[in-house]
Amino acid sequence: MALTKYKLGELIQQRREKYDGEENLPAWGVSREGFISPKQDGADTSIYNVYYKNDFVFNPARMELNSIALNIFFDKAMCSSLYEVFYVSRTDILLPEYLNIYVKRDEFARKCWFEAVGSARNYFRVSNLSEFEIELPPLSIQQKYVDIYNSMFANQQSYERGLEDLKLVCDAYIDELRKINPLKRLGDYISICDNRNEQMEYGIDDVRGISIEKKFIDTKANMEGVSLKPYAIVYPNEFAYVTVTSRNGEKISLARNDSEKAYICSSSYVIFKVNDSKSLLPEYLSMLFERSEFNRYARYNSWGSARETFDWSEMCDVEFPVPEVSIQREIVNIFNAYNIRKSINEKLKSQIKYICPILIKGSIEEARK
Repeated sequence: MALTKYKLGELIQQRREKYDGEENLPAWGVSREGFISPKQDGADTSIYNVYYKNDFVFNPARMELNSIALNIFFDKAMCSSLYEVFYVSRTDILLPEYLNIYVKRDEFARKCWFEAVGSARNYFRVSNLSEFEIELPPLSIQQKYVDIYNSMFANQQSYERGLEDLKLVCDAYIDELRKINPLKRLGDYISICDNRNEQMEYGIDDVRGISIEKKFIDTKANMEGVSLKPYAIVYPNEFAYVTVTSRNGEKISLARNDSEKAYICSSSYVIFKVNDSKSLLPEYLSMLFERSEFNRYARYNSWGSARETFDWSEMCDVEFPVPEVSIQREIVNIFNAYNIRKSINEKLKSQIKYICPILIKGSIEEARK
């Protein structure tokens, strides 16, 4: 067995088909995670590009982020005219699935970034890709390593489907509670906290920001020369949120301190706690905050001119179901199981990403023997 060197331009062909409007085709965008729902509603699809099964779709302006995907899902679909589409024309030499493993490597993304050209923004085109040289093992070896990748990918996809089923159970449970339980005003269960770091009990390592994923994160602010005395203390099971919502799209930055240590955060954040955990579990309230319905509610009820804010009075006016604590705990347990599985799923996806260079290297070394 041996390796054979080719220019990709000898093996691929750009597809230049436009949507004719006659078929009802699904429209998808592309990110480094694969195909995603398009962000533009009501776009002019008459200029959209059409792609088929085993076509590659990529964003020319985001190839340094590896925004490229192999279509294994749709017989025929469409994408923004800003994207480019190509397919493997010499499948007797190169398997599309093997090329997919090849392009999913960080090394490939770095090379795309280096080769991209432009003025205001760099673009990487099919013409650039066609100049890349690739060493290919025989089809039998390609297929062997594609099978390994497909097995891992199928396992992750199966796990992800179970994950979404679990989330649907949790959401359905809460929706049913809203029907059978009278809604309660949140302000009757929570109160503001105003503990400051005046004694400097906490230092720079304890400073946290809040993400739109409802998590405390290491601060991204430049803390040089900043006094930590006015910073607010967030004790375990206390909540903090950023009142400004206009800069976060459809999400509000809010988090519960689910650790066993205290954090400190900007004095501009609102800190609050549950008054009586015997009637309302902080974990249950945290779960409600993570729902997309709450994000939409907070955004809709934000007010302002230069910037819109979801202030404390609006937070207190939120209405939600408060079942018996035992029922709250049951839902929290389901939600915790969902979060654990979600974390495992992210690790599986990460493993798939990092296995790509190993598979390419393994196939090349086997062909050299």
